Amino acid sequence: MIKNPLVWFSKEKEVKKEPQKYSKEIVINASEYETRIAILEEGRLMELLIERPDKERMAGDLYKAKVTSVLPGMQAAFLDIGTGKSAFLHVSDIGWHYGSQEGEEWEEFEEDEAPEPERHRHRAAIEEILKKGDELLIQVVKEQIGTKGPRVTTELSLPGRFIVLIPGGKLVRVSKRISNWAEKRRLKDLVMRHLPSGFGVIIRTEAEGKEEGDFTADTKSLVHLWKKITRLARRAKAPALIHKESGVTAGIIRDLFTSDVDRLVVDNKEEFRKIMRYVKEVAPELRSKVAFYNEPVPILDLYGIEPEIDKMLERKIWLKRGVYLIIDQTEALVTVDVNTGRFVGKDSQEQTIFKANMEASKEIARQIRLRDIGGLIIIDFIDMPSREHRRRLFEEFKNHMRHDRSKYAISPVSEFGLIEMTRERIRPSLMFTFSDPCPTCSGLGRILSKETIATKMERWFRRAKAGSSVKSYKLVIHPYLAEAVADGAGNRVAQLSKALRLDIDVIRDTFTSPDSFRVLETDTKKEVTELFMK
Repeated sequence: MIKNPLVWFSKEKEVKKEPQKYSKEIVINASEYETRIAILEEGRLMELLIERPDKERMAGDLYKAKVTSVLPGMQAAFLDIGTGKSAFLHVSDIGWHYGSQEGEEWEEFEEDEAPEPERHRHRAAIEEILKKGDELLIQVVKEQIGTKGPRVTTELSLPGRFIVLIPGGKLVRVSKRISNWAEKRRLKDLVMRHLPSGFGVIIRTEAEGKEEGDFTADTKSLVHLWKKITRLARRAKAPALIHKESGVTAGIIRDLFTSDVDRLVVDNKEEFRKIMRYVKEVAPELRSKVAFYNEPVPILDLYGIEPEIDKMLERKIWLKRGVYLIIDQTEALVTVDVNTGRFVGKDSQEQTIFKANMEASKEIARQIRLRDIGGLIIIDFIDMPSREHRRRLFEEFKNHMRHDRSKYAISPVSEFGLIEMTRERIRPSLMFTFSDPCPTCSGLGRILSKETIATKMERWFRRAKAGSSVKSYKLVIHPYLAEAVADGAGNRVAQLSKALRLDIDVIRDTFTSPDSFRVLETDTKKEVTELFMK
């Protein structure tokens, strides 16, 4: 459990207080090269958001884009947005007004009001909607991930404190997290009084209990922003960035610094001032919850968060009772394997397995949020024959996931003990932020064994003997490999040299990959590795 070790100082002496427990706290560490935002719940790190100047977030940005190619077979188009990587636009991400036939009324339905075929009756094929060279205003909905460019949409949205303004929309929707129907109706009525024609709106969770004045200011600000965007878009030549979404800190303050947050602590004076100015304007009741940290000990060290960040790159995660998880990430999916480890329990085997799975479910939900894992996720729990235990495990896991801000869908536990789920993936997971691909294993997580490399090396020299008249070579290998092939009584290089009547001089080089080798001609010093590498 991470404790809050903040210390208050008086003029006379240092005064230490018992750490106050907060159910939800936001800690911001801002520097010239990186901003890190930690979200703690009950003293535990649950989410970590990172922004670096060289890798600024694109999600939410608006661009004037140019269509470079239309692919009818994929029902998609690629767009030039000026970032060097083509953006991907699927026909399903094109607003209805693009697909309507001339003279038809564009109509939007509530999600639960119309069956699927009815809702898609006006959808045209993408080749009927877009042509190469067309220019359009788009918004990034998914960051560039791996080799894939950003995914974009023509259905634009501008988030505010209490509402999300949707240019071209026609409906007022209310967050699903507001469950009181009377409150939903009240909020809809308040927003409709000030909503200009030609706009739709989504009422956010934080709007619950707010009054008319709050929505008036929010709506006015967003409509003004939209007018500014349209003016810039008319003048700009595609491709061009039209509007940059708020930075990570501003976005967090807008989206997460709500009434359920007990405190926000920041260690950068400039960011502290920005936050205070914003809070003063939109939520003055939250000013007392903002604190500036100015002590020698780094703020994330103080909260014990740095060790948690280091653990995020580990494949194996140990839990309290000896249960452990194995998390493997690929570009397509993530697998989580639950193992009993050292946990033996005091009950029957069935109860022991059930308890191990229940404990693991909580940590898995945390790791999914903490590592920002998205896409397809397969969780392999320990097999449980009892249907009741599988049902209870499913409900427990759903309960732990309920605080996740990303959209997700979870299937019940199968008879094989698997839970399959999908989670919205807007940006690469933090593993890809903190790490680069291994230059040795190329992402496999393993390297070729010494025996495999030794055999490969022997085959090389046999081909060289048959295909070249050169008699003297230098073999460059890592010391790790040299221990196996060039040292001791079983010196394979010496044996090979004798058998083939070649002079092979071994050069130990720590810069050579442990699972590869290089060969040079002794006289010319020319590298000839590729000549006989088949």
